[in-house]
Amino acid sequence: MSRSLLLGLTVVTPLLVTPAWADSPWHGSLGLGATIAPDYLGSDDYKSRLTPDINLKYGELAYLNWRDGLGFNVVQTPSWTVSPFIGYHLGRKNTGDLAHFEKVEDGLTAGIKLAYRPARWGYSLKAETPMTGDVDGYKVTLRADWREQIADNWSVGLSPSLAYYSSAWTSDLFNVSALDSSRSGIKPYQVESGFWRIGLAASVTYQFAPAWALTGIAGVVQLTGDAKDSPIVSQVGEATQTLTGLVLSYQF
Repeated sequence: MSRSLLLGLTVVTPLLVTPAWADSPWHGSLGLGATIAPDYLGSDDYKSRLTPDINLKYGELAYLNWRDGLGFNVVQTPSWTVSPFIGYHLGRKNTGDLAHFEKVEDGLTAGIKLAYRPARWGYSLKAETPMTGDVDGYKVTLRADWREQIADNWSVGLSPSLAYYSSAWTSDLFNVSALDSSRSGIKPYQVESGFWRIGLAASVTYQFAPAWALTGIAGVVQLTGDAKDSPIVSQVGEATQTLTGLVLSYQF
């Protein structure tokens, strides 16, 4: 928690004392978020976290944010973009119910994103594969995003999503080896196929100053298939998970 807070303050503090961003090709928002989320994918234990919030664009050429990583728009039209990107995947912590399991390390991914925004709704399709960490295989994510201003200084957003994780990726996160079983008491399990993750996120933003906003976020995720059936989820976890939080952001 203290490390996240320190990193967040490192991001936010310079914004309070310098207008340097005004002349920069970078635009977007930087801030600090406080969230309550599952300890790992499939966990029924929730933890509070303080994390930096980053959503930046370099003109129309590049972008950097937590959801899509660092990407470069190599193809652009008024409605379409195609961008290779470097992203980040979460592993699995060996804490709580999984304290006797082997840890699955986080890592970087490489992928390509196709985005289409004809009007208020935007759509994206991403495919990515891990480059580092303890996860193999691939993941494909389809997402829609809608945002609307509903009153002075108030706006709302909605983001349904559907992600498919390959059998290799699913195995690395949800297998229970004989060794893990003997140490934890959780029954052995072998993944046979991939799984779908269904998600829905919503947000409400209040612009309380010309460059400052406060956003409330809430989301729910449903695991299916071999991930849902894994004892990591069915025995000691939960297939339906939620996330809530607040984000304070500086926009420029």
